[in-house]
Amino acid sequence: MTTWFITGTSSGFGRILTEQLLARGDRVAATLRRPEALDDLRAAHGDRLWTARLDVTDAHAARRVLADAFAALGEVDVVVSNAGHGLFAAVEEATDEQIREVVDVDLLGSIGVIRAALPHLRAQRGGRIIQVSRAGGQTSYPGFSAYHAAKWGIEGFCQTVAMEVAPFGIGVTIVEPGATPTGFANAVVRGPVMPEYEETPVGEVRRAIDGGAFAFPNDAGRIAAAIVDLVDSGRMPLRLPLGVDSYEDVHASLTARLAEHEAHLAVALSVAARTE
Repeated sequence: MTTWFITGTSSGFGRILTEQLLARGDRVAATLRRPEALDDLRAAHGDRLWTARLDVTDAHAARRVLADAFAALGEVDVVVSNAGHGLFAAVEEATDEQIREVVDVDLLGSIGVIRAALPHLRAQRGGRIIQVSRAGGQTSYPGFSAYHAAKWGIEGFCQTVAMEVAPFGIGVTIVEPGATPTGFANAVVRGPVMPEYEETPVGEVRRAIDGGAFAFPNDAGRIAAAIVDLVDSGRMPLRLPLGVDSYEDVHASLTARLAEHEAHLAVALSVAARTE
C-alpha cells in the first residue's frame, strides 16, 4: 500500500487520481479548498482517505497541513503538487490581480508545497515528488503569457530541486498532460478584451476557443493511471509528457529552440575573453 499526498483534489486530475488510488487500496491525504467535496469518497473508503482544507497560496498553511499529514499517516511516499489556475488574456489585457493569482497558485503555491514536504521526505530518507505542469512549461501559445511564466518557472524550480535532493533518495518528476476534458479549460479566467488584439494571434486563439475548434484528445483516467504506473515502476524521469499533443508540441518547441541556439554559435564564441 502506497501513501500519497495530493493538492487540488476537488476536480480534474486530482479527483480522478484520488479515486483510482483509493479503489486499488492506497492511502491518500487529499487537500482542497472545500473538503466536503470528497464526502462521497470518505464514506466509501473510510480512514484510507485523510482530508484537509488548503489554499496553496498560503505557505504557512501548506507547512502546517504537510506536517499534520505526515503526523497522521506516519509516512508519505508520494507528494503530488497538482493545484492549478489558468488565465487567457493578451499581456496587456490581463489585470495585475489576474496575473498575480496565476503566479501565486501555479508557481509560488507549488513551490510552497514542495518546500513544506522536503523536511519530512528527508527525515524518512526518501520519497517522490510529482509536479503537474503542462506542455506550456516548455512551449508557449498566444494569450497565455502569465500561465507560461508560472509553468516555465515551476519547471525550472523542479529541475533544480531534483539535483539538490537526489542525495536524500528523493525523486522529482514533472508530468505534462496534454489537452484533456477535465473541466479545467472551462475554469480558465479571461482578461477584458482589447479590440487592438482582435486581429492578432491572440484574437485568433480566442475565436478558436470560443468556436470549439480545439480538440481534447486525451483521457483523464489514462493520464492518472500513467502517473500511478510511473510511481509503481520505480522510474524517476525528470519529465514525462502525457498525450500526443503534449509530446508533439514540446518536441517542436525544443527542436526550434535548438536550431536557433546552434545558429548563434559563431557570435557566442566571438565574445570569449582573449588569452594572449
